[in-house]
Amino acid sequence: MNETRSIDTLAAVAGGYKAIFCDVWGVVHNGVAKHLAAEGALRQARGMGVTVVLLTNSPRPSEGVRAQLDTLGFSPDAYDAIVTSGDVTRGLIARAGGNLFHIGPERDLDLFAGIDAHFVGEEDAATVVATGLFRDEEETPADYAELLGRLRARDLPMICANPDIVVHRGEKLIFCAGSVAKEYEAMGGRVSMAGKPFSPIYAHAAGIAGIADPSEVLAIGDGLNTDIRGANAYGADALLVMEGIHRDELGGSEVEGEVLTANLSERGLSARYFMPRLA
Repeated sequence: MNETRSIDTLAAVAGGYKAIFCDVWGVVHNGVAKHLAAEGALRQARGMGVTVVLLTNSPRPSEGVRAQLDTLGFSPDAYDAIVTSGDVTRGLIARAGGNLFHIGPERDLDLFAGIDAHFVGEEDAATVVATGLFRDEEETPADYAELLGRLRARDLPMICANPDIVVHRGEKLIFCAGSVAKEYEAMGGRVSMAGKPFSPIYAHAAGIAGIADPSEVLAIGDGLNTDIRGANAYGADALLVMEGIHRDELGGSEVEGEVLTANLSERGLSARYFMPRLA
C-alpha cells in the first residue's frame, strides 16, 4: 500500500484526472459559510479541463443543493454538476410506493416532488423514509428509540436518504438520517441506501461526467465511512480533507503520512492524498 501523501494544493495533482467527485458539506462549506479556498481550487481544476461533480449525501434533489450553494455565494463556475443522495434515492422511494411515513424536517419534502408518495402516520405506513431528524438542532438518535422500536416491531423497511451520521453546522455537530438508520439496523431493521459509500451514487456521477474508468477520478471528502470508503469501493483515488468531521481523531492536519496511512489501514481504508482543507 502506498503511503498517503500530503499535498498543499489541489492543482498539484488535479491534472492527472479527468473528473473530480467532491463532497460538499465539510469540504466546500460548513453549513453556515462557504470555504473560499475550496471554491478557488475547484474553479482552477475546471480551468485545467477537469470535470467537477459535487457529490453529496444531502437527501434533497440537486436543485435544492444548488439553491443552498447560491445562498452561500458559492460560485457556479466552481463545478459542472451536482449529484445528491436524494437524486439516487428517489428511485428507491418510487419503487417502494404505497403509504410512506417520513422521518425528517419539512425542508426535505422536495425529495418527493413528482413521486406518487402518500404520506401517512406511522401506524398506517408500509415504508419509512428517513431524511434526517425532525429537529436536528435539538435531538439525537436516542430520542427516536421508542419510535424505531415500534417500527421494527412491525418489520417496516426503511429507506435512508442520507447515509451521513453527523455533519458540522458551523462548529455544532448535527446528527443526520444515517444515525437514525444505524440505530434501526442495530435493532435488526431493514435499511436501503443509495448515497455514499454505496455504488448507485458513483454510477450516476460517472454517467454525468462521462467517465468509464474509475482510475480517472479523484474523490475528495472528509468522511471516512462515506467519502473515503465509497471512493475505495468505486476504485477512485481519494483525497482526505483532515479538518472535517474526523479532525479530532486522525492526528490533526499536521499528522505524518506514515501515521495516517496506518490509521486508515486499520479501518480497511486508503487515501492517496491528504490536506488540512481543500485549497
